[in-house]
Amino acid sequence: MNKKKIYSTWFLVPAMGIFLIFFIVPMIMSLFFSMTVWDFKNYTFVGLDNFKMFFSERSLNIGIKNTLIYAVLTSGLKVIIAFFVAVFLTSAIRTKNIIRSIVFFPNLVSTVAIGITFTAFMHPTKGIFNKIIEFLGGEGIDWLGNTNLALYSVIGTDVWKGISIATVIYVAGIASIDKNYYEAASIDGANAWQRLLNITVPLCRPAMNSVIILSFIGGMRSFDLIWAMTGGGPGFATDVMASIVYKQYAAGFYGLSTAGNVIMFVLIAILAFPLQRFLLSREVE
Repeated sequence: MNKKKIYSTWFLVPAMGIFLIFFIVPMIMSLFFSMTVWDFKNYTFVGLDNFKMFFSERSLNIGIKNTLIYAVLTSGLKVIIAFFVAVFLTSAIRTKNIIRSIVFFPNLVSTVAIGITFTAFMHPTKGIFNKIIEFLGGEGIDWLGNTNLALYSVIGTDVWKGISIATVIYVAGIASIDKNYYEAASIDGANAWQRLLNITVPLCRPAMNSVIILSFIGGMRSFDLIWAMTGGGPGFATDVMASIVYKQYAAGFYGLSTAGNVIMFVLIAILAFPLQRFLLSREVE
C-alpha cells in the first residue's frame, strides 16, 4: 500500500515543479520587485513607495475604479443577455443551429480586429452608428471622444463579443436539464414564465455561476479591446489597471508597473474567490 502511495506521488512531482517554477517563483519575484525601482541592470529597494504612488496619483488610481466598473457591467450584462439568448436558442425553433453559429461568430474574430472595426463604426462623423442616428433625425454622438461615454462604449463592444461564449455555456446547462421537470410543471398548469423562473433558472445555476466568474475575471484583466479602441483615452477616461501597467512599463517605470500587477492580482483574488464561494453556496443540489 505504501509503495502504491509513493508510486502515485511521483506523478505529482512534475505538476508541482511546473506550478512552483511558473507560478510561485514569479509571484514572489513580482512581489519583491514591486518594492523596488529597477531596470535590467540593477535595482534599488524603496519599500511601499510604488504602492503609495499608485493610490495617491489620480492618473494611476483611476484605473482601479474603471476596472471595477468595467468588470461589473460587462459581467452583469453578459449574464443577463446571454441567458435569454440561450433560452431562445434551446426553444423549438427550426433555425436554431444557424442562429447558434451566428451568435458564436464574434468569439472566432480577433479582439483587436473587433476593436478596430467598432472604432470605425463609432467614428463621430463617418461611423455607421451616427449615420443611423442622423437618418432617424437624431444628432451624432462622440462615442469614444466623450470622457463620460467612452468607457461605456467599450463596455458595449465587450458585451457584444463576450455574449457568444457565455451563450454556449448557458446552452449546455439548459440542455442538460431533464425535460420531465417541464412536463410535470405543464401538467400542473405552469406557464412558460413560471417554468423559466422555477425550473430553468435554479437548475441552470452552475452554468450561470461559470459565466459570472469567467466574465468577471475577464473584465478585471481586460486590456486588448480597450487598447485597440481608445488606448486608455480620452485622457484617462478608459484607463484600466492593465492599460496603466502597460503604459508605466513602456515608459520605463518597471517598479511601478510591477506594483500595479501585484495590486491587480490582489484585487482579483479578494473579489473573485469570495464571489465564487458565495455562488457555489447558492447552487441547487
